[in-house]
Amino acid sequence: MIGELLPGAAHPALYALLGALVIGFLQGRARMALMIAVPLLGLWNLFLLPADFVQEVEFLGLPLVLSEMTKLSFVFGLLFHLGMLVSGVFALGVEDRMQTVPSLLYPASAIGAVFAGDWLTLFACWEVLAVSSVFFIWARRTDRAIAAGQRYLVQQIISGLLILAGVALRSGAGADLEVGWFGSLTEELAAGGAGAILILLGVGVKCAFPLLHTWLVDGYPEGTATGSVYLSGFTTKVAVCTLVRTFAGAEALVLIGGVMAIFPIIYAVIENDLRKTLGYSMINQIGFMVVGIGFGDAWGVNGAVAHAFNDVFFKGLLFMSMGAVLLRTGRTGGHELGGLYKSMPQTTLLCCVGAASISAFPLFSGFVSKSLIMVSAYENHSTVIYFLLLLASTGVVKHAGIKIPFFAFFAHDSKLRVEEAPLHMRVGMGLSALLCVGIGCGGFLYLYQLLPLAFPETPHQYTWGHVAEQMQILFFASLAFTWLFVKGIYPPEIPSTNLDADWLPRKLWRGINAVIVGPFARGAGRCDALLLDRLPRRVAATHPIAAAEERMGLNWRISAPTVIVMIALLGFLILNYARR
Repeated sequence: MIGELLPGAAHPALYALLGALVIGFLQGRARMALMIAVPLLGLWNLFLLPADFVQEVEFLGLPLVLSEMTKLSFVFGLLFHLGMLVSGVFALGVEDRMQTVPSLLYPASAIGAVFAGDWLTLFACWEVLAVSSVFFIWARRTDRAIAAGQRYLVQQIISGLLILAGVALRSGAGADLEVGWFGSLTEELAAGGAGAILILLGVGVKCAFPLLHTWLVDGYPEGTATGSVYLSGFTTKVAVCTLVRTFAGAEALVLIGGVMAIFPIIYAVIENDLRKTLGYSMINQIGFMVVGIGFGDAWGVNGAVAHAFNDVFFKGLLFMSMGAVLLRTGRTGGHELGGLYKSMPQTTLLCCVGAASISAFPLFSGFVSKSLIMVSAYENHSTVIYFLLLLASTGVVKHAGIKIPFFAFFAHDSKLRVEEAPLHMRVGMGLSALLCVGIGCGGFLYLYQLLPLAFPETPHQYTWGHVAEQMQILFFASLAFTWLFVKGIYPPEIPSTNLDADWLPRKLWRGINAVIVGPFARGAGRCDALLLDRLPRRVAATHPIAAAEERMGLNWRISAPTVIVMIALLGFLILNYARR
């Protein structure tokens, strides 16, 4: 399937990494050409690699596996290269280096993470993934974006530190550094291993587990018009892949995933910011994947991987359409939009394709992957989870399948008359839409062949039972939305701030900042003012040599930390001399 190793085959992330080192020096057509060439070269290289491809090195006496080919890593490698290509086409008009460099470095770290065979390599890629992605938020250069980016980065770094602490505990107990490829820590987690629990928490942060999810709905909506598209495609999918590798079959994930599939619906229905609504919708879709991974059978795991694959394109398409709206109108609030189908008809149509896909309409990609997870719940006789997923599917139709296109492009007429999205954005959206329809109409047969586990029997998605069940969900969800909207019961789109799980931590931090950090910072500022300004002036006024240096522009300056270090060093020398 993958082919034989030919001259030129290299680490799957190499081309993206090299491109990231070069793209910051390019502009115009050269930059555009590189953004297209890098993912195409990466795909070419990926198909050159043999099924047993392994890259091993020794670092400080530790054996590291930089890259190892498996069916799981191959399907995610294929996904990330395609995602990089589609997102790159959508972002061709961006000249900001704060975004162009991460547009290749961020996918490179994601590719490196899913191919990494040891924990140290995975940790390094995990942290680069965090640092490179935050620039898509900061590049918007607003006070809200800068603050959201800081919170995003802190939580992403904490995720990596939790994993590192878990790895350290396991290593101290004699475990090796191998990550594994399917449920390698499931038994250790069931036995209550502290290392496995910390690793699960670390992965759970990036996977947006309940109470650990706020970075996603806080940071993604503050990204740039193109940056949020990149953000939606890589971080959470790396976490999903890592969950398969480490905790497939862990029963706790079934419950966690069920909660993830349900609770975001409440927030998404009342949320006014449409990009934030998509953030909650993303958590909902990841919940389906986590449930499938928790069941651990071929239906569930393959369904989770297939749904992650499809989610990159249908969720990316929705973020693209909202990014195009943001670019043209400067707005994403549902109360500010409406009637845009008159001036952005192509964007409207493409958004509806993404909405149909995430709603799991037959003949669209979401239908052929979500149904695998439903089959897994049925086969495992998990009646409660099965009906929770049915309820979550109904909620998806209302808050993503209908709400996003309805309030952005239809609803009331906002009188906004703008230009259609730029050509490169429409091409990027068109590529995503093509994948959504192509996979749903027959491409899923090839996708199923790439999935990591062998099905116990040939999956038949387009049976009368599957189609009829899904059409009922779609019909009654649409009917409920229509009735609630006509009766004025559906929550209106009004400017508001919805309180989430991060409300209390933010309040606590503000209190700590006011009581401790603020006074300390003010004291440090006064100390610096004394040592950097007032003291040098007094010395210059009384000392002839210092006065001459002042006139020549050679006045000396020293900071408070430097003084502290010098005093500490002097004290150390005195104590060392006294001991002698």
